[in-house]
Amino acid sequence: MGSLPGEDLHEWLKVVLDAVSIPFLPELPARQYSDMVSRAAGLVTQLAMDLQPAGWRLTGGNDPRASLDQRRARSRLLQDLDVLEELADGYTGPLKLQVTGPWTLAATVELPRGDKVLADHGARRDLAEALAYGLQEHVAEVRRRVPGAELVVQLDEPALPAVLAGAVPTASGWGKHRSVDGPGAVELLTPALEAVAPAITVVHCCAARPPIEVFRKAGAQGVAVDLALLTEQAWEQIALAVEDDITLYAGVVPTTGAVPHPEKAAETLLRRWHEIGLSHELLKQVVITPACGLAGSPSPDDARARLELLRRTADVVAEAAEA
Repeated sequence: MGSLPGEDLHEWLKVVLDAVSIPFLPELPARQYSDMVSRAAGLVTQLAMDLQPAGWRLTGGNDPRASLDQRRARSRLLQDLDVLEELADGYTGPLKLQVTGPWTLAATVELPRGDKVLADHGARRDLAEALAYGLQEHVAEVRRRVPGAELVVQLDEPALPAVLAGAVPTASGWGKHRSVDGPGAVELLTPALEAVAPAITVVHCCAARPPIEVFRKAGAQGVAVDLALLTEQAWEQIALAVEDDITLYAGVVPTTGAVPHPEKAAETLLRRWHEIGLSHELLKQVVITPACGLAGSPSPDDARARLELLRRTADVVAEAAEA
């Protein structure tokens, strides 16, 4: 879904450009300034942030040049784009970019005087707007460097279920931040999705009950989930989304344990598809993905084996769609 183990972006880009149908610009959390939040910090050029022992923090200014950490995160991102431009020279086809979504960013980044941005309505709106602007510039830059790419932009929102449930701890640890309602969640998500048009948009959330209805109302064209986690209610929301022409990015390849055979990887998807009454024809709206990021894989070889399994699993699903 974006993250991979190790520190060699050059080698990983060669792998993803060759091994998967939708190559992507990898995140390599093992390198400094290369995790999902640091990459977002490098995009948010309208707000100054620095890196503290507890994580990223707004500094209260609007000049990112004031922060050495943010300049380094930005530099790392531009270096990664240089490698992408070199290896994807002449490439045509889909290319995915992923970035931390506005709600997960607000639940992770701290205010200048402590606590999370989530606690301040104005600050989280400013952060979301800055993210949308940075994403717009990022997408334009990638289009310039890889003109044959058909861009897919993925917002990672692992914290959104906790935001909606009022389960994000306050700085003291004794309380929880106030919950956000569905319309409020849509309001902050929509600008980031609209900013990258005409790119295809996906929201990724590994949870038992990902807020798929929020993603749909915000304008996402696809939802990415870990199928092994989903509740019955989540499957009902998936059925509604698929029938509404939303693409399902189905996390069926596990990130840990033995690498399964393609038929085993596809088993849950095909069984549940039948149980919820969706037609085989609608399987053509499914993209096969790992269950979540692969940064925790025990080795690059293990992660590569899981990436290579995607295409073979997709072939199994494609055969079922034609049955």
